[in-house]
Amino acid sequence: MSSHIAYNKIIVVYAPLQRNYVNHNSLLSRLRTHEKVKPQPASKNGSARRDTVFSMARRLVRISSLATVAFGASGFFLYNTRVDLNDLSLVRFGRAAATTAVISYDYLTAFKEVEHGTEEYWALKSKVHRRSAERLRDLCCANRGTFIKVGQHLGALDYLLPEEYTSTLKVLHSRAPQSSMEEIQQVIREDLGKEVSELFASFEERPQGAASLAQVHRAVLHDGRTVAVKVQHPKVQRQSSRDIMVMEVLVRAVHWLFPDFSFVWLVEEAKKNMPLELDFLNEGRNAERVAAMLGHFPFLKIPKIHWDLSTKRILTMEFAEGGQVNDRDYMEKHSINVNKISENLGKLYSEMIFVHGFVHCDPHPGNVLVHKCPQTKQTEIVLLDHGLYQVLEPDFRLNYCRLWQSLINGDMSGVERYSRRLGAGDLFPLFACVLTARSWTSVNAGISSVPVTASEIYRSVGPISSHKTQRRPSCQGC
Repeated sequence: MSSHIAYNKIIVVYAPLQRNYVNHNSLLSRLRTHEKVKPQPASKNGSARRDTVFSMARRLVRISSLATVAFGASGFFLYNTRVDLNDLSLVRFGRAAATTAVISYDYLTAFKEVEHGTEEYWALKSKVHRRSAERLRDLCCANRGTFIKVGQHLGALDYLLPEEYTSTLKVLHSRAPQSSMEEIQQVIREDLGKEVSELFASFEERPQGAASLAQVHRAVLHDGRTVAVKVQHPKVQRQSSRDIMVMEVLVRAVHWLFPDFSFVWLVEEAKKNMPLELDFLNEGRNAERVAAMLGHFPFLKIPKIHWDLSTKRILTMEFAEGGQVNDRDYMEKHSINVNKISENLGKLYSEMIFVHGFVHCDPHPGNVLVHKCPQTKQTEIVLLDHGLYQVLEPDFRLNYCRLWQSLINGDMSGVERYSRRLGAGDLFPLFACVLTARSWTSVNAGISSVPVTASEIYRSVGPISSHKTQRRPSCQGC
């Protein structure tokens, strides 16, 4: 088997694991957003409503422009008093409201002179999707923190959002902010009560990796052990609840403008999960639980936690290195058997889902590394970022198991039956595509009998050539 075919095989197993949440209720909520972003409000007898919408959108754009002038006029004072504009709730809300208004106004006005369904219409629609996605990406980069985290989740909604959105927002995984060394030292000082030099023999100032909620520094303890120190960005905790409130207000406003647009579920998930992801002690406990639960797998490595150097905002753990699970070049360079990695990933997640019902919910490539141990020459899968897990009930696990059996065997009656039991209803074809990251053509033929296509790989992980060999820290936080 060629390396390219072997690499495709690992994508078959890995692509379904890239869904950012395993909660099937959330997944089913997402199904109802498929192709819902329409250029016209859904109401047919809403001319008065449309006029109100135009008026509100124009007014909000005008207000945001005036606010920009006001912020600029006060910038000199804020600069002199060393106030970070991004700390101000009004600024963060203003950016979000202005972006929402501009995107909404674009969808409301762009298609006025174009006949629906024509080639010109579809070409224009793609352009509107693209520039709207770019505005959303820029907002996430400007407001940082929770906005980047939610943007990353949106970028993972292949088959649910237009490709223009998912491809544009996927770059947020590489655009996370970095805190200064002074800010990192302050968090360590506040939480551990000592200076960095008292706790570590050495501490690299340049982070090994930065994510939406935290960044990772390599350090050496006074006893010589190398550790990874994950430190939360100092302002994320304070800003997160307000940011989520802003998102909820704006998402509900857009839902009022476009009734078929329903992303309130995303805000609800963020409200429920963000406190868990911001509690690094919870992450440490999850890591130890999974290490014990899956300890019979010799190929699995979970970095050990140093509890004496960990708090809600700091997680210190054993340092681990490796290449991302989708990094073909790294695996070829280190003579790692791609087929074996694919097989072991399947074992790992099947055990979590079907046996224990306790599932790692953020298995993007930066959190699943492969590494060949220099001493034993054995290949390890290093599982990172244990901040968010989902508990699956027995009935769900059984129906989910039957569904996957049907998907593998091309049993369409079984696919429909078990999808409906899981709540998908008439949307069961889309449900199957979301779960497998395969097209309906592939699903209908039986996913075990149809090779993964280039377009399916691209939608799941982007172009293969973009996955460069790199060393990764053992606790990336996005």
